Amino acid sequence: MTLLVILPNWLGDAVMATPAIEALCARHPNARLTIVGSYVSCEALKHHPQCSRYYVDETKKGGNRFLNTYRFAKELGAHDMAITFRNQLHSSLLLYWSGTSITVGRSSWHSNLFLTQTVKPAHPSHLCEQYRDIAQLLCQEPLAIGKLKLHIPPHTYGRPTLGINPGATYGSAKRWYPEKFAEVARALSDRFDIVLFGGPNEVEMAKDIESRLGGIAITNLAGKTSVETLCSHLGGLSLFITNDSGPMHVAAAYQVPTVSIFGPTRHKETSQWMNTKSIIVRHDMECAPCMKRECPLGHHECMKSITSEEVIRAAKTLI
Repeated sequence: MTLLVILPNWLGDAVMATPAIEALCARHPNARLTIVGSYVSCEALKHHPQCSRYYVDETKKGGNRFLNTYRFAKELGAHDMAITFRNQLHSSLLLYWSGTSITVGRSSWHSNLFLTQTVKPAHPSHLCEQYRDIAQLLCQEPLAIGKLKLHIPPHTYGRPTLGINPGATYGSAKRWYPEKFAEVARALSDRFDIVLFGGPNEVEMAKDIESRLGGIAITNLAGKTSVETLCSHLGGLSLFITNDSGPMHVAAAYQVPTVSIFGPTRHKETSQWMNTKSIIVRHDMECAPCMKRECPLGHHECMKSITSEEVIRAAKTLI
């Protein structure tokens, strides 16, 4: 049996789709997966033992995207079943033009038109549960989902290691402040080696934190890791302190004790899934969650009001 899986674009969302994917694979242990997604989502999930093919979706690049999508669909070919975790016109068309007879996704005007079955996931619910509701369309029996799962072996550190992730790709509103991360790192440096993480656009932020930690030996990996290396190094941590971000969900897949700092996003929808060693630090505010990339009111109080002492206390609770 062949199963075509269209992954979410963001790393964190792709990782949150893994419980649904694992549940489908448990129901269909002989299934061969074809994975389609962004570069980062494919790099994280291509290691699944049932993945036989993976493709980075480049239909946006050059020319007419509808024509590119049609050609890509014909390259993928028909599968026994297909699921898209994206709610996007071109992903619906991709499944439709692939010639696959059973296609499922989230209910929308385009998916209702081009897919064979759609569902409107229950709200409010965690994104993992929403993805489960979509995958349920491919199974007659109730589909039970477990923890997040990545098939990349965790890195082995020589000593207890604290990871700090000051970035968040979605936008500045999700980012706590470098000076506060530095205060937390300094307070915990007597117990842990410290590693800074970040993407190519977060190098300066990591350097800012590093400059505030004079005299404390740290490893700065910001902008220096592949997706596979990032997942591996996150997976071996003793403790992780992070904004709401893709790396936060990667850490949850390895059950890393984590302090997650939330401001403008819905913590009940995108918090770490099934990580019992996770603490959320956030403040109830009238204007949050606004779900904006930048603070629309200009004050950013949802993050600015969170103190380093609060985060340090949460971290010590997990130690």
